[in-house]
Amino acid sequence: MNYSDNSILYPDNRALERAIVNSLGLLSEEVAALSAPDGSVTVADNFVHTRGNFEQQRFSSNILEPLRETLEALLTAEYRQQEPLAWAEMQNRLGNILGALGQQQRDAALYEKAIECFNSALTELSQEDSPFDWAATQANLGTALQALGRQQSDLKALNKSIDAYTAALLQWSRKETPEEWALTMQQLGATFHAYGKLLEGNRTFQKAVVSYKNALAEFDADNHALELVATHNNRGAVLHNLAESEENPQRMEEAIRSYETALTVCMEQQLPIHHAVLCRVNKFSAQSVMAELNKDTALADEVADEFEIILECFPHALQPLCAKYCEEQMKKMREMAESSAA
Repeated sequence: MNYSDNSILYPDNRALERAIVNSLGLLSEEVAALSAPDGSVTVADNFVHTRGNFEQQRFSSNILEPLRETLEALLTAEYRQQEPLAWAEMQNRLGNILGALGQQQRDAALYEKAIECFNSALTELSQEDSPFDWAATQANLGTALQALGRQQSDLKALNKSIDAYTAALLQWSRKETPEEWALTMQQLGATFHAYGKLLEGNRTFQKAVVSYKNALAEFDADNHALELVATHNNRGAVLHNLAESEENPQRMEEAIRSYETALTVCMEQQLPIHHAVLCRVNKFSAQSVMAELNKDTALADEVADEFEIILECFPHALQPLCAKYCEEQMKKMREMAESSAA
């Protein structure tokens, strides 16, 4: 089945940020200076939080290769024997750095190396002796597997990602570690969604909806604005695809409400304008499907107008492929509306 290709938002990867912060001291001052982002020229980045699971905004990507080289040099067999837990922590850092490089270069081999690092760390960590480090490593493993599965359309990798996140949730609970629990639930929802699109399985989509609903129970606009927006938007995307699979207008109405909530939080919390525009594009994409499902030419005309407004008022906030998509949707809805008038 051809599902709508909705825009997904990815919050910052906190494990990646910690890996960079905790490793900068291993570099010389000259090399560490590369970590500072270039703030001399302000240019809107319409791809912020849309690139993938290994997003972080605090540091320049120029620091990734030096960190990789330094960490790889430190991870010796002797170090493992002397300091097994510290060695495992270094493997976690390296895995996140490799994941970020894999995303930057769209290199499956780098994702696979990241996965090897996390699996290596797990050989020295146990749920009984190092419960929180073990859970964090399982979550890191799930993120790398999800990224690989998305890029390669790899069902096996996505299934392993689900297993890893589920393992992390054996330790992280809503009562004891609510933030870690919610962030993992969000990522589990994203994995179920990607898995469901490949498998064409409504049951898997429904699991994604439940995971996102769980995450929403702990996110609030004041402390987790971006995570809240991403979860509402991404939940809308799952419901959108599920509605298409079921040909269910009521399900699509639920998707539209999720997109609208994400848009509202974007505006109230003054997140980057392209986040709000993407939520708005998703909303009207859902309405275009509604128009087709219900053969509603009046709605088709309204949706065509909305896409025209987006193209005219927010060209600076549209990614090129998104602008092209809006043009295509506007044309399709306009043709549908005009066909009834002929």
